[in-house]
Amino acid sequence: MLRPFISPSTLQHLRIPFSFFLLPVYLFALSVSPTIDWTKALLAFVALHLFVYPASNGFNSYYDKDEKSIGGIEKPLPVSKQLLHISLIFDLIGLNISFLVSWEFALAILIYGLVSKAYSHPVIRLKKYPISSLLTIAIFQGGFIFLATYQCVNQVAVNQLFEIPILLPACLSSLMLLGSYPMTQIYQHEEDSKRGDRTMSLLLGIKGTFLYTMTVFGASTAGFAYFYYTYFEVKSAILFVVSLTPVLIFFFSWFLKTIKNETKADFKHTMRLNMLSAICLNIFYLLFYWLRP
Repeated sequence: MLRPFISPSTLQHLRIPFSFFLLPVYLFALSVSPTIDWTKALLAFVALHLFVYPASNGFNSYYDKDEKSIGGIEKPLPVSKQLLHISLIFDLIGLNISFLVSWEFALAILIYGLVSKAYSHPVIRLKKYPISSLLTIAIFQGGFIFLATYQCVNQVAVNQLFEIPILLPACLSSLMLLGSYPMTQIYQHEEDSKRGDRTMSLLLGIKGTFLYTMTVFGASTAGFAYFYYTYFEVKSAILFVVSLTPVLIFFFSWFLKTIKNETKADFKHTMRLNMLSAICLNIFYLLFYWLRP
């Protein structure tokens, strides 16, 4: 019997479906774009969500060698050297597709790939440090990807990206991730401690992580409302806040459960929050694009 080219373990750790949780930043950039080159938008989507993000996931998993639940995987299989090789191949494919979009987008993808490796590789491993790891994720998965996507689909000059109407939503993308990312680490305290990774959630503790996320998420929601009110119209700001209502209800319900029993800060609740947040944001951005003035 022929062995599959990609083993079940490698395919699992690439976590391709996990890219859905990262889709909101891409859709946000498209939703506020005045003109969209749909061919470039499709190529950018394929490069990012089918190759670059999975490559980053695989590279991270190879060096973490997690034995307990990680983002998108409740029971991770043991990793092999193949995972490292395939993740690098995926990186190369994503980079080549990016060149079909533009050299600027390809450069952005190259930078993103290098940063993601610095995040996980044991020689640098930004992941060991709570502040640097949080800022790396917030900046590069948030504002950096927003700007790269916006630039490629609108074909604007790079210097235009520093104009306030474009830079503000990029910063808001980073602010939202700044608030939400520690929540994705809340069930991994034991595993992270064993590896010597000092994550922001581990630093804050379980209750502190909830309070931190509540504060920063509240600030980012106010920022988004201001953005939509200023550059579009008040009903867009209201619709954004309303669209996040299911997320807020789930979050506070989970918080109350966790105050009574800290074991509720687990994988299943975290993944439900991630899924709910991604669904609500993705639906809002799609609706906003079709209904915007």
